[in-house]
Amino acid sequence: MSAMGEPTFRESVDMMFNRAVALMDLSPGLEEKIRVCNSTYTVRFGVRLRGKIETFTGYRSVHSEHMEPVKGGIRYAPNVNQDEVEALAALMTYKCALVEAPFGGSKGGLCIDPREWEVHELEQITRRFAYELIKRDLINPSQNVPAPDMGTGEREMAWIVDQYSRMHTTDINAPACVTGKPISGGGIHGRVEATGRGVQYALMEYFRHPEERAACGLQGDLDGKTVVVQGLGNVGYHAASLLSAESGCRIVGIIERDGGLWDEKGLDVEAVRQWMDRHGGGVKDYPEATFVENGAVLLEADCDILIPAAMEGVINLHNADRIKAPLIIEAANGPITFGADEILRKKGTIIIPDMFANAGGVTVSYFEWVKNLSHIRFGRMQRRQEESRHQLLIDELERLSADKGLGWTLSPGFKERYLRGADELELVRSGLDDTMRSAYQSMREIWHGRADVTDLRVAAYIVAIDRVANSYRSKGL
Repeated sequence: MSAMGEPTFRESVDMMFNRAVALMDLSPGLEEKIRVCNSTYTVRFGVRLRGKIETFTGYRSVHSEHMEPVKGGIRYAPNVNQDEVEALAALMTYKCALVEAPFGGSKGGLCIDPREWEVHELEQITRRFAYELIKRDLINPSQNVPAPDMGTGEREMAWIVDQYSRMHTTDINAPACVTGKPISGGGIHGRVEATGRGVQYALMEYFRHPEERAACGLQGDLDGKTVVVQGLGNVGYHAASLLSAESGCRIVGIIERDGGLWDEKGLDVEAVRQWMDRHGGGVKDYPEATFVENGAVLLEADCDILIPAAMEGVINLHNADRIKAPLIIEAANGPITFGADEILRKKGTIIIPDMFANAGGVTVSYFEWVKNLSHIRFGRMQRRQEESRHQLLIDELERLSADKGLGWTLSPGFKERYLRGADELELVRSGLDDTMRSAYQSMREIWHGRADVTDLRVAAYIVAIDRVANSYRSKGL
């Protein structure tokens, strides 16, 4: 147990797992096989930096190999530990199963504050960490495929691919050893925004159903809904930006590590992000909004939708009873502790769980992995053929109108939009939208179809665990 009297992150995930399996008919042996983390590799390596040897500690956990490769990000943070990495690996197993990405669950972490090091130093550290994992096949296109997470991004993934290629000079599938790469290095359009866009698609799907809107007491669609976002990193920024620009939401609060911003009329997400980029990553002194020194109090603000998008455990036993938002969507991994989850459920708060809500990243990572293995970008074969077929239809409609004197005219812009074949970005977004809708349907069937299932988190666990169990059964376990 942690110092605050709450379970650790790992214990929290196990307790949520237990809530679900209590409602399932699994043999004790199979239940235990699915629960346990298969292996964790701890590496301590030295790098000569600034005239002396610095020692770093890193982890790579494999939770489940019911499917391979296993998948999961690598995070760089000073508080990374084995417990956290194993909990995140378990969530990856269930997340991949829920969205039907054909991966097992894995996760990696390095105890480091990336802001303390220059870029060339980070490259040395990353390459050495990658080397230690690659030589044990803990990075491999067919066995273990990392991705970016907190503190890492396209740059680090490019370094890892290059390191893998140096060590496997004849592996034609080397770019598939990680996902989240830059476009120029084998990445895919739409990957950077993927987790944030997945949050948007998850909310859009939720609001399509009258029963769901009734459950949280919110009417209509997303247009005009007030939103508080905690964490304006990659996930929080894209979720907030897309919800405000495309879905009509009003972002009234943003919480960052040095405080929070509040504006009842709505914050300009792009302007806040640009300010943070120019001023060392904080929001203090941002001139266009009210600054709140203790940003965490904005978690308790009046709003329609709360989006925790940074660290685990930010909603806990100490603040759960003061949370006012009727709908919480977990854009981060594990932002609500097990105890807080119980308090919120008793209050009637609806929680769209992390396992589903932030699965956009691994979904588009799956598309990138497939692209790397097929060695061709999506849309390359069929895009112009689509346009030709559409052109035939338009030409025929225009001929009929002219020959018969019907006087038909196409709506402004229709012809241009209809004739354009889908490029890679549009196909990726289409695939992500379809994945989020299908995953939500599988959850709501359990949520609404079983009297003993009262919340979406348990529904998500039941769907995921059932799929993992079926996979193990098919292997003869």
